[in-house]
Amino acid sequence: MATIKSLGRNISYLRQQFAALLENTSTSVKFICIVVLFSYCLSFSTEAVLLLSVTPGYLLPPAFWIWSAFTFCFLEIHIWDLCVDLVTVGLCGKLIEPLWGAMEMMTFFAIVNFGVAVLSSLFYLFLYMCTNDPDLLFDIHIQGLIGYIAGLSVAVTQIMPDYIIVKTPIGKIRNRNIPLMVWFTGVILWLFGLFKGTYLTMFLSGLLISWIYLRFYQKHNNGTRGDMADDFTFASFFPNVLQPPIAVVSNTIYGFFVRVGICRKVVRRFDMSNAPPGLIINLPGIDPHDSERRRQIALKALSERLSKDHAKPWQQERAKKHSPIPPAVSIPIPETTTPKPLASPLIPQVSVNIHNHTSNTNT
Repeated sequence: MATIKSLGRNISYLRQQFAALLENTSTSVKFICIVVLFSYCLSFSTEAVLLLSVTPGYLLPPAFWIWSAFTFCFLEIHIWDLCVDLVTVGLCGKLIEPLWGAMEMMTFFAIVNFGVAVLSSLFYLFLYMCTNDPDLLFDIHIQGLIGYIAGLSVAVTQIMPDYIIVKTPIGKIRNRNIPLMVWFTGVILWLFGLFKGTYLTMFLSGLLISWIYLRFYQKHNNGTRGDMADDFTFASFFPNVLQPPIAVVSNTIYGFFVRVGICRKVVRRFDMSNAPPGLIINLPGIDPHDSERRRQIALKALSERLSKDHAKPWQQERAKKHSPIPPAVSIPIPETTTPKPLASPLIPQVSVNIHNHTSNTNT
């Protein structure tokens, strides 16, 4: 009986926290959460799961179930996956949407999920070509927001790449290490049968699609596209030891895409504030959009810290009451006396005996 009461209190607390999360989020985030909740109710139907999920053999021609590329992301069949989706979308929406805007947030959502559906299906088609196993095309069902969660981790890495999450004896874990670290952890769990292989495919597909979009194609308010910062390269996701060889491979692939016209070479510009009007100096690795983005993040963090300090004035009063007061120190000050003139070594000293001089005169 006590266990049931405790469970009821926990459910009530979780309901309150979820309601508070929805109240403080935007309309786009609320829309995603509500549709995911509704789709979870449909997951108990086998026909609905087949129609809403991406099946590689049905997404590709001749069946061409194109609608599943837009519906698979809202379908979750496990309650723990549903909770992870809601919490991640809500928290990341609070961080990213104020910087991007609601329209860009939904554009990113659509591009990443559609790209995950197509890229994952092509991956299983490639496995079918290698193994000639039809189960890879018709028994694989792709659903859930794990590809979009991978994209959100890349977006957070773009915003705060050097933010330290935890310090370990072997080094510091930063935001830039999270995407690949989560994927490698999933590979280990998959080897032990604790993780689905489709989740690994979706997560890696979301990571690649989101990085390509944010790196080369995302349009900003100042008219530029992409983010060519040196701390947002593909090699920056890897440990420092592996970055040089990864950079060689990724730069080679990028150079090939530039030659065939898929990508264009980006010239990064830096406007000097004190320079004459119209003077633009091109410097590698510097983008004014990156500086503005990091400035906005710093201002946001500063405003949050100041709001927390003002919200707890009782802590300041308590600190003043309990702060030790140093004892007063009295320093004696000697009386000032008129110093005697010192004899100068440059002027010879002549002593005159007035008494003897007077005696000789009288004589």
